[in-house]
Amino acid sequence: MKKDVMKGLFKHKTRSPVELVHHAHQLLLFLDTNTSSRENKREEKLSELSKTILEIRTILYGNGASEPNPDACSQLTREFFKEDTFRLLIISLPNLKLGPRQDATHVIANLQRQRVNSKLIASHYLENNIDLVDILMQGYEKEGDVALTYGAVARECIRHQSVARHVLESEHMKKFFEYVQIPNFEVASDAGATFKELLTRHKSTVAEFLSKNYDWFFKEYNSLLESTSYFTRRRAVKLLGDMLLDRSNSAVMVRYVSSLDNMVILMNLLRDSNKTIQFETFNVFKLFVANQNKPPEVISILVTNKSKLLQFLSNFNSEKADEQFQADRRQVISEIITVGQEDRPCTSSDDCEVQC
Repeated sequence: MKKDVMKGLFKHKTRSPVELVHHAHQLLLFLDTNTSSRENKREEKLSELSKTILEIRTILYGNGASEPNPDACSQLTREFFKEDTFRLLIISLPNLKLGPRQDATHVIANLQRQRVNSKLIASHYLENNIDLVDILMQGYEKEGDVALTYGAVARECIRHQSVARHVLESEHMKKFFEYVQIPNFEVASDAGATFKELLTRHKSTVAEFLSKNYDWFFKEYNSLLESTSYFTRRRAVKLLGDMLLDRSNSAVMVRYVSSLDNMVILMNLLRDSNKTIQFETFNVFKLFVANQNKPPEVISILVTNKSKLLQFLSNFNSEKADEQFQADRRQVISEIITVGQEDRPCTSSDDCEVQC
């Protein structure tokens, strides 16, 4: 009997969602403001915070045996943004160990999707605390795992159109051309994933950005296509196809495929030794050929390189080839055969020929 009483006294008290967030807030505040406190005291608080974050995650995702309770999720979400606990958690991410940091990342991701009274309050919060987005974007300048954590959180936050617009219109976009070429492969790949999300998720916002920033953006982008790094070239040409083939970017696509300089870059990429890059390049190159309003200089280079292009395309195949690819290839061959029949090609092949 006495043992049962003792067990009851030391039994862990179940906290409500509001109490959990309040407790996490106090712990995060302590860690943020007491940087010079004793090491064992900080470790104790970090351990307690890790357990609290795990409890919060369990409320948001369920425990495997039961689904999350909508009311509990709403209470937790409302409280999280009410007292700036979200800000404290973002700032404290680098201080957490890998496991708790992953739990925190899942919590932050879930909070982006939680609706309270039918409203995504995370979106409204980030609009009013946009500096947090700047902190996340600068995360790629941090070391290893922390950079990956900030990248994962950033992608969740740019689900909100207002947040994505802020990043697109900021200097962060220019920095991405450095981030995607960071020597650390994992970090560069993660930056590439965020870059792709920014340039493909919110169609109208992306189209507006590309139209307004066409000159500098594609000048920088073409440098990725000409990179000495195979991974950089592969990611860049794949994303280029995704952008140009999106109907929302039709005006930008027409402008891009009307440039001789751009076409020369793509024709050289067709010669890449990697079959995947060749395949993704073809998906962009076909747009140059299909353009019904080709500038004279584009027609000239196609005419000059006609025989080599036809020979290449006749033998060109890929493991990714499907019926659509075969149909596109036949159409491109047909267009190249007829191109320039009513136009005058360059008089000097030395000035025009591209080695295909």
